[in-house]
Amino acid sequence: MKNLGKLAKDKVTGFEGVITSKHIYITGCNQYGLQPKVDKDGKIPSKEYFDESRLDYIEQHVTQEEVTGEEKGCDFREHPSE
Repeated sequence: MKNLGKLAKDKVTGFEGVITSKHIYITGCNQYGLQPKVDKDGKIPSKEYFDESRLDYIEQHVTQEEVTGEEKGCDFREHPSE
């Protein structure tokens, strides 16, 4: 999942955030979830989802290794291959 952790910007709305999820649909309309930074009031804005073709990839922001704990947060124990 080569784009996870990258900072990206939606070409249409200008929405910017770190890619934290990829959603693969049976229809072929794949999307990425972008998590924006904390706002000026210290609140965490909601993640938004965009078609992958609408995104400009800015830079690698975080790596999976930097945010992975010893135990995964669900029953899924292995990361899927692309």
